[in-house]
Amino acid sequence: MKSPLLSFVIPCLNEARTLGLVIADCQAGGDALNAPYEIIVADNGSTDGSPEIAISHGAKVIAVSERGYGAALLEGIRAAQGTYVLMGDADSTYDFSQAPVFVSKLQQGYDLVMGNRFKGTIADGAMPFLHRYLGNPVLSALGRLFFGIKISDFHCGLRGFGRETINSLNLHCKGMEFASEMVIKSSLFSLRITEIPTVLRPNPPGRQPHLKTWRDGWRHLKFMLSFSPKYSLLPVAFLLIVAAVCLSLLYAVQCVPFTGTNTMIFAASCAIASMSILSDYILTREMIYQRLTLPRRHVSTLIDQLLGLNKGTDRLFKLSAASFVLALIGLVCMMIFWLRSSLAIPLAATTGFLSCFLMFVSISSYLTAAKVSTYRSLHYRSHS
Repeated sequence: MKSPLLSFVIPCLNEARTLGLVIADCQAGGDALNAPYEIIVADNGSTDGSPEIAISHGAKVIAVSERGYGAALLEGIRAAQGTYVLMGDADSTYDFSQAPVFVSKLQQGYDLVMGNRFKGTIADGAMPFLHRYLGNPVLSALGRLFFGIKISDFHCGLRGFGRETINSLNLHCKGMEFASEMVIKSSLFSLRITEIPTVLRPNPPGRQPHLKTWRDGWRHLKFMLSFSPKYSLLPVAFLLIVAAVCLSLLYAVQCVPFTGTNTMIFAASCAIASMSILSDYILTREMIYQRLTLPRRHVSTLIDQLLGLNKGTDRLFKLSAASFVLALIGLVCMMIFWLRSSLAIPLAATTGFLSCFLMFVSISSYLTAAKVSTYRSLHYRSHS
């Protein structure tokens, strides 16, 4: 028997009212392909006869004992035999007859094809107000900001992908956040992602959605925040260091209204936050993204050149030593100001700020260089 080109994978929990319609929808999309296909229903413990309905309509049923949207999809994808997979819900809200459009995009070389409900049609009552105007827009915006994912419907459940490609991502989330995990990891591994307009139909009357607005929204958000952003905070670090320099200079020349101690407190906070972000970026890039052999961005190459990370960590250690020496000089100057009873003058406050900042740069540079050196040494040893 010829291997299927496409596997429809449908997670199911007590969807007897709609499952037959969904399978018929899949069959319409599969028949339009003019290629072999299969329909897999990943049943998550239904007690309403859903498995029997699926079998009677010609679908293959996979019993999944572990509860959860992600758990059902993972087992369904593992059981799939098709070159491509098209997944979607069993509540008849998605249009599986669009299968040829998804497969066409996949055959053009895309790895993940997302449906976009906002660019398509959302029927009246098909999406709750909070989901449409708060949840989806906010989470999609965070996905674009943190990970550079150029899609505008981050959580559309209708999506197609290459089976082997997605299996290589080692997806593991068992709940609703599985949808976020798939998109984020696809982006981190630089898979080609696109989206096509799709239709969202309303739930059948009386059906209670499995998605819980606040609980699952939080799980999506928590999962997104648990991944280190893909370099997106570097511009913030540069803005903070510029702000710190400007504030300290304004205080030094006593430019009104930047004459109080609050100015130096804000300057110190900006400087420390900037160094923390930069240090985190280096460690994140070194220990996560570089290990995954992900492509570098221009800003990454620039920082490598400035800090000499492409040749080792000597420059970071030298920066640490130089900052430490300058900080000590600043502290000596502070002692002189103290002996002269001049600690209250703006120059003394500016000197104290610079000394503390340089000491922080010294410590941060040393710890970052030490971690990078240790990681590279252990990583090299494990691969030698």
